[in-house]
Amino acid sequence: MNPRKHWDLLAAIALSIILNLLIFYAPDSLLRKALGLAFVLFFPGYVFITALFPNRPELDNLERLALSFGLSIAIVPLIGLGLNYTPWGIRLIPILISLTIFNIIFAIIAIYRRSKAFEPWIPWITIERIKEELEWENSSKLDKALTVILIIAIITSIGTLAYVVTHPKPGEAFTEFYILGPDGIADNYPTDLKVGQNGTVIIGIVNHEHRNVTYYVQIWLVNLTWDSTTNTTVIHEMYPLPGWFNVTLPSVPVNIEGNWTPQFETNYTFSIGEPGEWQVWFLIFKDEPPELPPAPPDGNYAETPARDLILKAVNGTIQSLKLNINVRP
Repeated sequence: MNPRKHWDLLAAIALSIILNLLIFYAPDSLLRKALGLAFVLFFPGYVFITALFPNRPELDNLERLALSFGLSIAIVPLIGLGLNYTPWGIRLIPILISLTIFNIIFAIIAIYRRSKAFEPWIPWITIERIKEELEWENSSKLDKALTVILIIAIITSIGTLAYVVTHPKPGEAFTEFYILGPDGIADNYPTDLKVGQNGTVIIGIVNHEHRNVTYYVQIWLVNLTWDSTTNTTVIHEMYPLPGWFNVTLPSVPVNIEGNWTPQFETNYTFSIGEPGEWQVWFLIFKDEPPELPPAPPDGNYAETPARDLILKAVNGTIQSLKLNINVRP
């Protein structure tokens, strides 16, 4: 086999393999983004169309170029649809492996068919060939001007597409805020305690805000009821529990592979000194905490503007979590 005769197909195979290595060892490199663009939008259609039409008279250069992009856009979703019905699903690694195998198999088929072709199509780009393809010498000045404009438009479109793909708009900014039971799972919460008995939960925070954020966490002990006649929440007692804290966290990307890992977790232990039906509210604030009024003599903030914090938490306008706790004598 003459490698020079099949340089384009061998390059498609080599670049597909190089992209696999870049994704694992240099995932944030510019070369990975550029190769990834060609890997998805050009290589699948190119090797497929070359395997189907290895002879030069079957298609001209512009038709091959257009079909390479068009078929790639059709092939990649079909591969994704097939993966959706497999145990692997539509994830980075299965898609990467599937497209790599597709490119290699059809590149090998294209090499075989080209070696048997009576007039094989081998891409060699020269100014003379481009002029011949565009019938430049026989074109009028108007046709030449329109051709130049078309080429500029194509190059601009490809450049714009490459920029959009390599500089995606940041996803939704949000914060994960959760509490777990003492065993580190969403179960066995301390919802039934005796007076003075300790209860422990795990407070967790994950920053997806695309910036560093300082979080302030407040914990309140609240006794409230719902007034069905006025459709309002009535706060009877509201006390700050000890252990308020703040932490600064860098932003971390959402793991699309589904392998979730915690970013910040801390154990929080509390006790309640009076029997009754209580709620422990965990409120989280970004960048700076709200200003609180002076502490009342009895420590009960229910009749102060601080009650608006719990009312907003009940209405969902403040990010919060709560535990309903029955405290026995």
